[in-house]
Amino acid sequence: MSVESLFPRLEPLLPRVQKPIQYVGGELNSTVKDWDEASVRWALMYPDAYEVGLPNQGVQILYEILNELPGTLAERTYAVWPDLEALMREHGVPQFTVDGHRPVRAFDVLGVSFSTELGYTNLLTALDLAGIPLVAADRGEDDPVVLAGGHAAFNPEPIADFLDAAVLGDGEQICIAISEVVREWKDEGRPGGRDELLLRLASTGGVYVPKFYDVEYHADGRIKRVAPNRSGVPWRVQKHTVMDLDEWPYPKKPLVPLAETVHERFSVEIFRGCTRGCRFCQAGMITRPVRERSITTIGDMVEVGLKESGFNEVGLLSLSSADHSEIADVAKGLADRYEGSDVGLSLPSTRVDAFNIDLANEFSRNGRRSGLTFAPEGGSERMRKVINKMVTEEDLIRTVTAAYGQGWRQVKLYFMCGLPTETDEDVLGIADLAKKVIKAGREATGTRDIRCTVSIGGFVPKPHTPFQWAAQCDHETVDARLRKLRDALRSDKEYGRAIGFRYHDGQPSIVEGLLSRGDRRVGAVVRAVWEDGGRFDGWSEHFSYDRWMSCAERAFAGQPVDVGWYTTREREEVEVLPWDHLDAGLDREWLWQDWQEAVGGAEVEDCRWTPCYDCGVCPTMGTEIQIGPTGRKLLPLTVV
Repeated sequence: MSVESLFPRLEPLLPRVQKPIQYVGGELNSTVKDWDEASVRWALMYPDAYEVGLPNQGVQILYEILNELPGTLAERTYAVWPDLEALMREHGVPQFTVDGHRPVRAFDVLGVSFSTELGYTNLLTALDLAGIPLVAADRGEDDPVVLAGGHAAFNPEPIADFLDAAVLGDGEQICIAISEVVREWKDEGRPGGRDELLLRLASTGGVYVPKFYDVEYHADGRIKRVAPNRSGVPWRVQKHTVMDLDEWPYPKKPLVPLAETVHERFSVEIFRGCTRGCRFCQAGMITRPVRERSITTIGDMVEVGLKESGFNEVGLLSLSSADHSEIADVAKGLADRYEGSDVGLSLPSTRVDAFNIDLANEFSRNGRRSGLTFAPEGGSERMRKVINKMVTEEDLIRTVTAAYGQGWRQVKLYFMCGLPTETDEDVLGIADLAKKVIKAGREATGTRDIRCTVSIGGFVPKPHTPFQWAAQCDHETVDARLRKLRDALRSDKEYGRAIGFRYHDGQPSIVEGLLSRGDRRVGAVVRAVWEDGGRFDGWSEHFSYDRWMSCAERAFAGQPVDVGWYTTREREEVEVLPWDHLDAGLDREWLWQDWQEAVGGAEVEDCRWTPCYDCGVCPTMGTEIQIGPTGRKLLPLTVV
C-alpha cells in the first residue's frame, strides 16, 4: 500500500523557518524509488542538522548500497531545527524523509548513525515526532526497527532502552544481510511478531539486541555481569570488518547538497583502520586492521565521483591519509591527471612524521594552497609518550620550517587538554611549542607574516581504548589550565599576535564522558534532558551543562552512582565495563597492559612495520593487515 508524501502539509510551514531549503530534498544523485515495488524500506538518519548530516560518508554509502538492491529502498532523514519542530507539533506533521517526504514510522528500519554521543537527544526528538514509542519495549509490530551504527554504537548502553538493535563496525555487508532477514520474515507473514524478527537478527551474531541481555549490578554500583536471556543469543557480539575495500567503491554518485554544508567536496576514503596505536584514539582502535584501497581504485573513484557530482575539490580521507603505502604515487598521479583543471586536492589533518613537502606540493599544484593542520595532541614530550603520539619537538619544527619555507603562511596545531597524568606544565608547553613554530617560520622566510593557530579540545576517555579505565579530568581543572595557557600566549608581545587560540571549555567533555562510558542507567538522564528541552547538544549555542547536571542529579537519586562515578573515577582491571560483551576484536589484557605502559611513558611502534604487538584483532577477526605497494601507477585520463 502506497505511502503519500507529507510535502503538501510541510510546504506551508517552510516560509516560517530558517534555512527551509534543507527540508526540500531533490539533491543531485538523490533517489526516490517506488514504494510498492520495495519489500524492505530503510530510513537512514544522521542525528544532526542537514548541513552536518548530508556530507556524512557512512550514511551516503549505505544509502547508495541499499538503493542498488532490488526490492529495497532507502531514504534519508535529519534532525529538524527547533523552529520547525514546534511547527510540526502544532500542525501534526510527523518526522519525514527528505527524499520522498514519507513518514519515518512507515519504514521497516530506522538506521541511525552516531559519530558522537551528543546526538542522543536528537534521536528522541525524531522518534517522538515520528510517533514511534521512545522505549523499545513499548513498540509494536508496525513500528520500525530502530538500529544504531557508527562509532558511538560500540557502547550503545546509555541509549539501550531506546534502541531495538545496534551494529558494530563496517556497514556495507551487514546492511544487506539485515535486509534479507527482514525480507524473509515479512514474506513468511511476520511469524512471532516483532520479537521473532529481533531474535533472528540477534542469532546471526552480528546484530546486538539489548533486550536479549540482562545487566546485574553490585551494591556499590559496578556491573556484576551482562548475560543473554534467550537461547541462541551469543554472549559476545562481534564487529563487522570489510576486508576488500576495492569491492565497495562507494559512494559512486555522491549527494550534492542544496544548502551549504560543513564539507563542500567529494570525499574518497583511501584506507580504513590505523595501527599507529594512539592510546586516546577510539577510531584507530575499533577500525583495525588497516585495509588500503588500491591506487587504481582510488583513481577510478575520483574520476567517477567528480563526473557524477560536479564537485571541484577532492578530499582523500582516512585516519592518517599520509600513511597510505602508495600516497606519493596517489598524490602525483592525481595531480598529473588534473593539472590545469579547476580540481583541487586535499588531505585532512596530517601526522607530523608522515608529512613531506613533495606530497604537499603535489596537492597544491593547481594553485590552491590552504593552511596545513598538524596534531601533536600533547604539549610536552612526556605527554606525547603517555598517549603514544610519537612526534618529537624536532619533528614538528623541521616540518613547519619546511612548510613555511615552501610558501605556506598558516599552520594549525591541534592539542588536547585533560589527558591522563597531565600537569599544568604539560599544557603550558603548548605555548612554548607554538612560539618556537612562529620563530622557525620567521627565520625560514625572513618575514613576520607567519601565523599559527592553536586549537584545544577536551580529552574524553573512550571505550575499547587503553584509556577506557582512566579517570577523566574534571572540567574545573581543564578550564583553569586553558586560562593559564591563554594568558601565557597573550602576554608574549613578541609572538602573541601571531598565534591564534581556539578552545572548547571542559563542561561539554564531562557530558560526553558520561555518555561515552555510561551504562543503561544513563538512559534516564538522556530522557530527562530531552524532556527538559535538550536538543542539538553538539552545538555550543544549544548545549546546557546545568541542564545535564540537574537532570543527572534527579535521575541518579537514591543510586550509588553519579556523574563523577562515570567520569572522573578510575576503573580497576577486574571491573566489568558496560561494553565488555561487545567485541571490537581487541584483546582486553592487551589494552590493560598498554594502559599500564602509558602511565610509565612507554611507546609502542606502528605494527605495520614492526613485529605484532598482539592487540588481538587479526587472529580474533580472522583478518590481516593489508598494505601495498601494488606497483601500479595512476595514468592520466584520455581526453576524447
